[in-house]
Amino acid sequence: MKLNTIKLKNIVLPLSAAFLLTTASACVSDLEREPLTDVTSANIYKDFSNYKNILAKLYGGFAMGGQVSGDGDQPDSDINGINGGFSQYTRLLYNLNVVTTDEAVIGWNDGNLHTLHKMTWDASNEFIAAMYYRIYTEIAFCNEFLRNVTDEKLAENNITGDNLAQAKLMRAEARFLRAQSYTHAIDMFGNVPFVDETYLPGSVNPPQRIDRKSLFNFIESELVAVAAELKDPKTNEYGRADKAAAWSVLAKLYLNAEVYTGTQRNTDCITYCNKIIAAGYSLKPKYDELFLADNNLNNPEQIFSVNFDGINTQTNGGTTFLVHAAIGGDMKAAEFGVNGGWSGLRTTKAFVGLFPTNGNDKRGRFFTAGQNLEINDLGSFTDGYAFIKYKNVKSNGAVGAHNNWVEADIPLYRLADIYLMYAEAVLRGGAGGSQATAVTYVNQLRERAYGNTSGNVTSINLNFILDERARELSWETTRRSDLVRFNKFTTADYLWPWKGNVKDGKAVESYRNLFPIPNKDIIANPNLIQNPGY
Repeated sequence: MKLNTIKLKNIVLPLSAAFLLTTASACVSDLEREPLTDVTSANIYKDFSNYKNILAKLYGGFAMGGQVSGDGDQPDSDINGINGGFSQYTRLLYNLNVVTTDEAVIGWNDGNLHTLHKMTWDASNEFIAAMYYRIYTEIAFCNEFLRNVTDEKLAENNITGDNLAQAKLMRAEARFLRAQSYTHAIDMFGNVPFVDETYLPGSVNPPQRIDRKSLFNFIESELVAVAAELKDPKTNEYGRADKAAAWSVLAKLYLNAEVYTGTQRNTDCITYCNKIIAAGYSLKPKYDELFLADNNLNNPEQIFSVNFDGINTQTNGGTTFLVHAAIGGDMKAAEFGVNGGWSGLRTTKAFVGLFPTNGNDKRGRFFTAGQNLEINDLGSFTDGYAFIKYKNVKSNGAVGAHNNWVEADIPLYRLADIYLMYAEAVLRGGAGGSQATAVTYVNQLRERAYGNTSGNVTSINLNFILDERARELSWETTRRSDLVRFNKFTTADYLWPWKGNVKDGKAVESYRNLFPIPNKDIIANPNLIQNPGY
């Protein structure tokens, strides 16, 4: 049997073709996939040595978009109707949460990709649909695992002793990963279909619709429950979730609670930020090393990440996309540890304007030679400054293991984000923190960025925090939800080039704070209601 491999740095987990084939196409009439065959579902779970392999697919769902090197087209892509590399999880997160904002434009005219930055998308957009189905594919992976690791199933399969304890830990990790995907659903799509492990694949009844507030309550209850079961911070294997990962998702959920439910939960956000900070994380001394090929090593800041190694995770998404697509013009690909650029991603003058013009803030890593600040032509790579985020180069200068497939990991949650969430929640009136402490946290980030105290501040406000989040967390898929939370994503309060398909930017319809449910799923599932405006 052919073996594929997903490597979660320091953990090499082989995935049999049987497991990979559970990623059946994203059938629009059934968000759950077909059940595993009798060989897998009836027999695989009897042998505990298989459990870690199956768990790998749950984590791998965030790293790979298909079943072959480079993700593949049909039938190797996990998602029907779109290439596996185009539909890789973090690449879609980037396109929908970064390319739609001031942080990036993309020069390609693949399908309806160009409508994302222009903010002219509709319910037939294949990239939005791919994100929706990618979320539910991951949820389906997790549900299938959870059906087979109930207490009853574990007893039936004679899983005992330490194996039983490990199986229960894996069950908590699966619940965490499912909750994490549901946070992407609630943030981008709002009121969505709901499927947990009790919804059986192949059911004649389509999934029920869950309103945003009820989904918030489900995610919250799941994360609170699994946080008690996961390993203590920094004690699990690298690449696997622990308590701090669950606390991080909770903090982010609470920070956005008013958007999702109409009720602020800033005190709860501070509570969980404090838990993470008390767990002993610290900032990595050099900002740029957070995004190098060996960012898995000696990184006290990283809480949870999507991991790549360049050999066993050969995807056209992930950091391979983020490195190659950001190289073009006069840039030298070899300096980024890769064999060429794709001339796609640049940034806007609005984003450039968030940084001091003297270049003292080292987070503003712009490549300007041969580049125009103004974007007159979205399709021309030299219009818009290039932006340097990730490299396939290690901190000692050595290149990554492969000159095409990048091995830098993508941090989903890191301490800097926690510091900034704490500061924002305090400014929004949350209890349990202080503005003095918030200023201290912000200045720690700025001292790293400036290399000294010249960028330190004595006071902060909400608009400053929004800009600081852009400076610190650029291209880390937080920008869209940040702008929505500050009521600046669709409004005229903040404009950037080509927002609303106008060169200098314009306000767009407020309904674009949410993406549309794919038309095909609306047709297939009578329980669903399209988001307003679409």
